Amino acid sequence: MIITKRTNSGNKDFQELVRELDFELKMRDGEDHLYYAQLNKTDSLKYVIVVYDQDEPIGCGALREYSEKTMEIKRLFVPLKNRKQGIASTILKELEVWGKELNFKKCILETGKNQPEAIKLYGKNNFKIIPNFGQYKDVPNSVCFEKPLTITA
Repeated sequence: MIITKRTNSGNKDFQELVRELDFELKMRDGEDHLYYAQLNKTDSLKYVIVVYDQDEPIGCGALREYSEKTMEIKRLFVPLKNRKQGIASTILKELEVWGKELNFKKCILETGKNQPEAIKLYGKNNFKIIPNFGQYKDVPNSVCFEKPLTITA
């Protein structure tokens, strides 16, 4: 049975999934990895989702306040063996629900051009490509997205 757990960056399963994510990104990003790594610190994330199948952690994602009304999605990851099962979309939807509960009005995120699966995932989940924001503004390998958070009945 798949369950989602709200936690924070102190969660050991989240930390292990992030280690796997960082290893994969290091392989994909090559020399650019050091730059991206400095932007993805996880030691103070208050809003973290870990998805479990039975007791096995099979995915994660987090929110970080970007501005008063904007949340940034960070560290979305599903291990290779668990992909193509809708887990990443489940995580995104749960992060959006949590963001609405926290009174954010939109979410933004950044991914890399070396992650075509992520780009496809965000498009499938109604995120729109926007100009690169913040620390990604002048980074040619970054692709940034945005999605308004609307209240649904």
